[in-house]
Amino acid sequence: MFFSVQERKAAMKAHEILNNPFLNKGTAFTEEERSKLGLVGLLPPRVQTIEEQARQTYQQMQTKGTDLEKRLFLMEIFNTNRTLFYYLFSQHLEEFNPIVYDPTIADTIEGYSDLFVDPQYAAYLDINHPENIESTLRYAAGDREIRLIVVTDAEGILGIGDWGTNGVDISVGKLMVYTGAAGIDPASVLPIVIDAGTNRRELAENPNYLGNRHERVRGDRYYNFIDQFVTAAEKLFPRLYLHWEDFGRGSAANILNKYKNVIPTFNDDIQGTGIVTLGGIFTAMEISGQKLTDQVYVCFGGGSAGAGIAARVHREMVVDGLTEEEAYQHFFMVDKQGLLFDDMEDLTPEQRPFAKKRSDFENADQMTDLLQVVKTVKATILVGTSTQPGRFTEEIVRAMCANTDRPVIFPLSNPTRLAEASAENLIKWSEGKAFVATGIPSANVRYQGVDYTIGQANNALIYPGLGLGMLASEASLLTDEMIGAAAHSLSGITDIRQEGAPVLPPFKYVPEVSTKVAEAVAKKAQEQGLARAREKDMEKAVREFKWEPRY
Repeated sequence: MFFSVQERKAAMKAHEILNNPFLNKGTAFTEEERSKLGLVGLLPPRVQTIEEQARQTYQQMQTKGTDLEKRLFLMEIFNTNRTLFYYLFSQHLEEFNPIVYDPTIADTIEGYSDLFVDPQYAAYLDINHPENIESTLRYAAGDREIRLIVVTDAEGILGIGDWGTNGVDISVGKLMVYTGAAGIDPASVLPIVIDAGTNRRELAENPNYLGNRHERVRGDRYYNFIDQFVTAAEKLFPRLYLHWEDFGRGSAANILNKYKNVIPTFNDDIQGTGIVTLGGIFTAMEISGQKLTDQVYVCFGGGSAGAGIAARVHREMVVDGLTEEEAYQHFFMVDKQGLLFDDMEDLTPEQRPFAKKRSDFENADQMTDLLQVVKTVKATILVGTSTQPGRFTEEIVRAMCANTDRPVIFPLSNPTRLAEASAENLIKWSEGKAFVATGIPSANVRYQGVDYTIGQANNALIYPGLGLGMLASEASLLTDEMIGAAAHSLSGITDIRQEGAPVLPPFKYVPEVSTKVAEAVAKKAQEQGLARAREKDMEKAVREFKWEPRY
């Protein structure tokens, strides 16, 4: 059989459309579209609506036995039809989020190379070839205008550490939540992994591993590569908002600090966790009638997340009237060494401002124990980002209750196996007095006739709306004031007058929360003279920027 050149081109174009997840509608192509695009006979004859496709897809997903199997199935939809995937996601946000993102994504990251099927329009930047950065970004974007990049070097993935090139899945997953929760157009986003090597032996020894097998590159060579990446991204995508994800504690803050006053950029582990935690603390203070500036804050886990949260709460104490030095007196940071003292030689730059003088403690030699720290400093807020399971014991919780009538206790480590305590135990041990938020989804807790709704300190309550506000306003920078506005905007979604009310909105409210956060951020950007969007009504700008998953 012979085809003309024109027929070959038409056939290629038809199959390109069916293989392009941004263009493909599958069985929803109308008869007119099929005729126009050369798709007649290339699909089953029945034309379906997106509602029919979604119902059929959801039924198939329900036949899968585990969340991992469900995620792998949903990724097949994602890889072939973005609109259908996000329509389905928007209908089942609360159910799907732990499947397509945390905690199930940890399993797919660990098995990424073994399970690899599709690159999912991600960009893979190899530290050994900086000369390819610009061309890789250009080819990955194609003819799409990229407005949002999530980039990782995968050194500090969730609670599971260094996963090299496998960590690209965290960038893909993060962008899914941006679109599902806040309506960011999936055609305008780009997931990226910077493969700087890996120090995980099991990856280097896995014959299927798809990344560089050498140890992680550090120092000037690493930071020069980051700088070349930022320069190329800003050149190619001039209206870009750049999101850093799961970088290691040795580099995350350095990178953020270098670029945060230069370009619109954000680090979710340092800033996002801090914003959502601060929002939960604000609600706890509102319910209890306490003042933030009267609290004593113990940070358990001094990595980038723990230090970032502490820095954010410290900043708000300063906004509320304390001097920087006065505010630091309210903070105590506990890491693997115990309470951090200023004579320790291995402190990171982010830990150092929180370190104490050893001479101020008569029992300094006992301050390696978290319980002793809580008792000695009379902690009223305890936030865990340690990834050390079970460390918030009953004795510690009872000590917190002796320090204050309504302690704030947030075990934020994830996944589930790494949580410092369960919500159920915290409510029981505190006799219902503790304000509790967790880093993982937690079921309601019934205690002495009261149903306690447990808010999740899920960054997805913040970063999608933050990104939406930044993009809709075209803000030139993300400022501390905009971050503070985002944290304050988390209140008012649920009725805090009810006994057992959560300190953070449940995830089912995330579309409403995202819009509220976006409007607060965009208005603050405008107030600060940083909004570059033509539209001056920021609520309208946010509303019109949102993408709807419709054909």
